[in-house]
Amino acid sequence: MPRSSHAAFTPQPDRPDPVELLQRQAATRVPELLPIRYGRMAASPFTYFRGAALPMAGDLARTPRSGLIVQACGDAHLSNFGLFASPERRLVFDINDFDETQPGPWEWDVKRLTTSLEIAGRDNGFTTKQRRDIVLVAVAAYREAMRDFATRTALDVWYARADVSEVESIVGSRLGGRQGKKLARGVAKAHTRDNLGALGRFATVHDGRPRIRPEPPLIVPVADVVADPGRAEAIEQQLRDLVRAYRDTLEPERRVLLDRYRLVDMARKVVGVGSVGTRSWMLLMLGDDARDPLFLQAKEAGPSVLAEYVGPSEYENSGQRVVVGQRLMQSVSDIFLGWLRAEGFDGSNRDFYLRQLRDWKGSADVEAMVPAGMRAYGKLCGWTLAKAHARTGDRIAIAAYLGSSRAFDQAAATFASGYADQNERDHQTLLAAIGSGRITAEPGV
Repeated sequence: MPRSSHAAFTPQPDRPDPVELLQRQAATRVPELLPIRYGRMAASPFTYFRGAALPMAGDLARTPRSGLIVQACGDAHLSNFGLFASPERRLVFDINDFDETQPGPWEWDVKRLTTSLEIAGRDNGFTTKQRRDIVLVAVAAYREAMRDFATRTALDVWYARADVSEVESIVGSRLGGRQGKKLARGVAKAHTRDNLGALGRFATVHDGRPRIRPEPPLIVPVADVVADPGRAEAIEQQLRDLVRAYRDTLEPERRVLLDRYRLVDMARKVVGVGSVGTRSWMLLMLGDDARDPLFLQAKEAGPSVLAEYVGPSEYENSGQRVVVGQRLMQSVSDIFLGWLRAEGFDGSNRDFYLRQLRDWKGSADVEAMVPAGMRAYGKLCGWTLAKAHARTGDRIAIAAYLGSSRAFDQAAATFASGYADQNERDHQTLLAAIGSGRITAEPGV
């Protein structure tokens, strides 16, 4: 499988209608939230791409592959990387979305990342030369990092991580004054995005106790999700049962910590782009007093978009699939990360995974990036993705396949440009479906 062969992308005559694929995903989601998903995806080719992991997985399945398997993210676009706190309270940079994770070809993650850089560059008005340079730098960072990891011991690879000081040295030195200051402000802001900050952002005091502040349709208290008070009480009890069952998937010492908190309020929360319509709940818990909050997010997990093309997960519980994949790919993970299956939840048996809603989390403002900033950010994402793949795949074989030349870099950049063209056509197909009334979209939410 020559490295140059990865440049090819030709839509097949029997390629499925992308809107039909999105509607297929919608069959298991909350119907009243789907217009929000379509409205967000319609905003631009980049926001469409963020929600179109399934159509791209089908396209990638028809592209060349080396046969080397890793724990794949499944949705490794540049907005699914970011900052968060390690258990040692250090700010680290890593992949931060694992809804689609499953063992799969390493090339698919690389191509999704590089295509996202190409599309984001187009949305930001970068020139063709600037975009290709950004993509080439990102792929080279992946290739060079993989070759470096191939020379290290397995333990060295497992412990490798990018904390904030390394991020600032890698990225900050390549940015101008204004962009460098923006990075510093982003790091400082991430430190404020903790549970206490979330309390001020998402909660208010009602009858002397903290309650989650409604922001319909994005944040809706349980009592307002359904009109029937009896049904609302049933959902609330299901969520309390969910937390109790989830506790058993934590390590014993973390159960002790969780037991110091009590559940005081809950609400449905709309998240992301591709995840809109899945059942996601924010849970407000308090320790000794209102100054000791813990916000958890319970998010529904279904089969990975990769499963149709690489086979089903070895885990029957999709929440466990997400959690295990996250722990494999991330250098450090949320101490409250866990999973469960909720029997009879919302009329079905549903899998969930739980994590902290906010814990020093920060993400890049892609729309505000200048070429130098996206170039540096893409390099950091390339290194990070290689680190995740080196932890779970044959890093020596992948490094040997990639080689020291730029052959794969050039091929991946050509693929990214070709697939960005397809993404624009798919985005227009979505807009046409909205315009014809085939689907309903709610913009600006």
